[in-house]
Amino acid sequence: MKKSANLRKAIMERRAVVVPGCHDALSAKVIEIAGFEAVQVSGFGLAASFLSKPDVGLMQMKDILDITANIVQAVDIPVMADLDTGGGNAINTADNVRRVIQMGAAGVNIEDQVFPKRCGHLAGKEVIPCEEMEGKIRAVVDVRNALDPDFLINARTDAYAVEGFEAAIERCNRYLAAGADLAFIDGIHTRVEIETAVQRLGGPLSVNLMDGITGVKTELVPIPELAKMGVGRVSIPVASILVAHRALMEFFAALRKSPTGILAGQTQWISSFEEFTQFVGIGDYRAMEEIYLPPCVLEKKYPDPLMN
Repeated sequence: MKKSANLRKAIMERRAVVVPGCHDALSAKVIEIAGFEAVQVSGFGLAASFLSKPDVGLMQMKDILDITANIVQAVDIPVMADLDTGGGNAINTADNVRRVIQMGAAGVNIEDQVFPKRCGHLAGKEVIPCEEMEGKIRAVVDVRNALDPDFLINARTDAYAVEGFEAAIERCNRYLAAGADLAFIDGIHTRVEIETAVQRLGGPLSVNLMDGITGVKTELVPIPELAKMGVGRVSIPVASILVAHRALMEFFAALRKSPTGILAGQTQWISSFEEFTQFVGIGDYRAMEEIYLPPCVLEKKYPDPLMN
C-alpha cells in the first residue's frame, strides 16, 4: 500500500493518529526511528531552522518545496507537507500541491489566513473569505484526483481567533464539503470544544497539542481520550525545533563557560560520532561502494582495512 493510502486509512479510522512536526530531514528521520506512523513538516520549524526567523510568512515557496522534498526522501513513513496559504490564489495553490504530490508527499496542510500568514498561536491573524478558501480546496482536489486519489488534504482554519468557535465550525464544514479530507481548527481551546467539533464536523478533526509553551491555547488532552472522542489526527508541530533549540543553547552555553574551553568526558551532551554516522547512513554508503567501485579504487581509498 502506498504511503498516502496508509495515511488516509489511519486518519479515517479516527484514532487520533499522532503526527509529530519536523523541521528538516534529520529530525524527520528521528521521528520515524522513534516509531511514529507519519511525520508533519512544521512551517514554524522550517522558518526557524532555515532562516532563524519567526513563522510570519518569510519563507519562499521554493525553499519550502526543496526542504519538503528532502524530508520525503529521508524517511519511509508518510510525510504531510505544509504549504501555509498555498503560495497565492487557487491556481498557485493547486500547482504547489501538484509538486508535493509528485515528490511523494502523502498529504498537505492548507490554511485560510491572509498572506503573509503567521504561526497559529501568534496574535494578529486575519482570514480570507470562506469562498476564496473553498476555491483553493476545489482546485487542490482536482489535482489530487488526477495524480493520487489517496493524497490527504487537511484544511486549516484560523477563524477561531478572529471570528469565534461557531464561525470556525462553519468554515470547516464548508471546506470539507468542498473536498477536504479533514479539518483543523487552529487555536481551539478546550476539551469540550474539541469533542463538540468532532461531533459537528462532516469529516475528521485535526488538533495541535504542545506542552510547556506560554501562549499555546489548546488544552492538553491525553491521546487515548482524543481517540475515544474520534479525533482523526494529532499534530505536535514545533517539538523538534524547540528540542533542538534548547539542546544547542545548553551545550554551547556550557562550552563557553568551561574554564578549559572543552567539555572533556561530558559525553551526555552528544551522540557519539560513530553512532551519528551510522544514523545518517554511512554503513549503507560504504556497502554501495563495495558493490559499485572498482577494487583498485577501494584499495586506494581505504588502504588500512581497520579504517573500513
